[in-house]
Amino acid sequence: MIRRYFKIVILSTTLSSLALCSCKEEPKKPKQAEIVFKNEGTLKLLKTANDSVVANLEIEIADNEFETQTGLMYRESMKANRGMLFIFPNEQPRSFYMKNTRFALDLIYINANKKVVSFQENAQPFNESSLPSNAPAKYVLEVNAGLVKEWQLEVGDSMSFISEKD
Repeated sequence: MIRRYFKIVILSTTLSSLALCSCKEEPKKPKQAEIVFKNEGTLKLLKTANDSVVANLEIEIADNEFETQTGLMYRESMKANRGMLFIFPNEQPRSFYMKNTRFALDLIYINANKKVVSFQENAQPFNESSLPSNAPAKYVLEVNAGLVKEWQLEVGDSMSFISEKD
């Protein structure tokens, strides 16, 4: 009799434990910390025709391997007066993609003489298609999608920047 009672208590406790386990929510995934914009300089885009300023931007600079590989990945957005300037050690054809980038961008390819050589407009989030420069570039400026059109930027326009990183 005691044995039977003991088995019932154990069985009852086991079933209760199983019921509690099955009702638990799935473990929550840790929330990724948002990457914050780090102002490392200022950049001006200039119309070649009349040397007028098209845009003044606060820039974050990507000039080492980790920064150039990561870029604007994992960020939710970027203010319109900001951009990310990639600085490479040499001038050569470049190609970017939008893997893990959560918002649309315009990419502006700029040569060693700081002249715009090409751009890729409205690059779509998470798209891993190649976005080539179509000409040798030393710098790549990423800005929010639509700004190239809004600024009426053209091949041959130029940029100047001051880095606070140095």
